[in-house]
Amino acid sequence: MNWTEIKISVPCLDVEKASAIANMTVPYGIYIEDYSDLEPMALEIAHIDLIDEELIAKDRDKAIIHIYISEEDNPFEAVSYLSERLTAENVTHEIDTSTIKEADWAENWKKYFKPIEIGTRLAVCPSWETYDNKDNRTVLSIDPGAAFGTGTHDTTKLCLGELDRIIAGGETLLDIGCGSGILAISSVILGVKEAVGVDIDAMAVRVADENAVINHVEDKIKFLCGDLTEKISGKYDIICANIVADIIIKLCDNVTDYMADDGVFICSGIVDIRENDVLAAIEKAGLKVIDRNISGGWVALTVKRS
Repeated sequence: MNWTEIKISVPCLDVEKASAIANMTVPYGIYIEDYSDLEPMALEIAHIDLIDEELIAKDRDKAIIHIYISEEDNPFEAVSYLSERLTAENVTHEIDTSTIKEADWAENWKKYFKPIEIGTRLAVCPSWETYDNKDNRTVLSIDPGAAFGTGTHDTTKLCLGELDRIIAGGETLLDIGCGSGILAISSVILGVKEAVGVDIDAMAVRVADENAVINHVEDKIKFLCGDLTEKISGKYDIICANIVADIIIKLCDNVTDYMADDGVFICSGIVDIRENDVLAAIEKAGLKVIDRNISGGWVALTVKRS
């Protein structure tokens, strides 16, 4: 199995708070390097007063928290979560990642990605799996490649569930930060007549285009490489942004420029402790919340004009 090691460097004074946040990303514990009280602890526990020079050279002001994420979980989502939480708690931090146990990541992780059912109408199925569609659901076939978005993470499931609930058919949709294209493609197979997705990552745009072809909806979707709304024009009935709180707050400044008169804006990727910050930005933009859903410490808000 392939694993990613995530190393979080924080001030020793914040290690307790940071480790509590880190523990939320894995069910099997973390490993902490903290040398702030090396000499007294070594004397008390090991009864030694000679310590290896390599240990003596360790930074006494910083601790390093190690987390190991297996390939059935998306390490990049964990990094996003950690950065969001630590920033919200005003914990100065640096995050580094490395892959251990060399293996073919692109193939090994696939055995852990299985079909999932969302809402009442939708099922998300890996392109290499077969789904027993007993309930006659609308099936999205997805191959995320190196892009964000399999449908398994709480933030994506919250968005998909809301799309399943509100799409009646014939709408237009804009997906900001489209990743694998999962939201835009799902919207089309649920009945949206036209969708546009935008992502700053050119690889994500390529993967999204490929997923549109897999689902035979490429004629109804356009994916663009750009930063947020810089390449966007027109008005949309539904706008989705499954990103992070700070970006959603920034989007609130001009998202109404792209919303149809009765349009809705689905915001996901909001860590629960940042919800009030997002709500303040929503109110300032002249928007109001019409639906709120929460899962696993993440919040999704659906808003429209006041």
